[in-house]
Amino acid sequence: MDGTESSSSHIRYCLTISYDGTQYAGWQWQLNANTIQLNVESAIEKVFQIPLRIHGCSRTDTGVHALGMMAHFDIPLKMDGSIPIPPQKLPLALNRFLPLDIRITHASIKPSDFHARFSAWGKQYRYFIWNHPHHNPLMRSTTWHFPQSLDIRAMRLAGRDFIGTMDFRSFANLHAYPVENTIRTVFRCSIRQSGPLLTFIIEGDGFLYKMCRGMVGTLVQIGIGKFPISAVRSMLAEKNRIAAGQTAPAHGLTLWKVFYDH
Repeated sequence: MDGTESSSSHIRYCLTISYDGTQYAGWQWQLNANTIQLNVESAIEKVFQIPLRIHGCSRTDTGVHALGMMAHFDIPLKMDGSIPIPPQKLPLALNRFLPLDIRITHASIKPSDFHARFSAWGKQYRYFIWNHPHHNPLMRSTTWHFPQSLDIRAMRLAGRDFIGTMDFRSFANLHAYPVENTIRTVFRCSIRQSGPLLTFIIEGDGFLYKMCRGMVGTLVQIGIGKFPISAVRSMLAEKNRIAAGQTAPAHGLTLWKVFYDH
């Protein structure tokens, strides 16, 4: 073996997964719900004839999309010690059993200490807004249609105040499970404009529940003049979700990429 095996008897595969989350109740496996994780695990079981649970890098919510979701799982080696399926052939094998709105775009073999979630040092999310009186029908499931005019300069200036290490609880919704640490580091919060298409690029070491959507929704409200440019600083200081702006709709958000050491 080349040192990439998970143990003497197993190998660890890592998958890059892209999906349109419109028809799914998020990534995470749920009882009596159609999720991305459920579909990928079902495909793996059909290919390898082994039921198992895969480990994802993040939990995307209902309706949220992904271009670079990462997940890993372990599979026993063959009796002769060889790998069951070469990683370059694994996406094709799994995609045969997946719906067309979920695709495995890449597979690799990782060391035993690699973890899709805990080995990541950061993530990039992108949020898309179609800022025009009329929506683009070709982008209706991946962009938030916002017909009012926006002050992009004000939004960009306000977005700078999200950059740094601070308590982001004002921009996170309550979750079913308690979160003790609400301190996060945001490396980037920028806005690109290409005609009516606005792309919010947000990078950080981690994100609270609906945090990105709370940030985008607040910036949009700054863009229409509901809040001043300086509002982000005071909202962060309040440490209370009520103090910040709205939560942007789920369907405009995409998990774009995950950052690892290499």
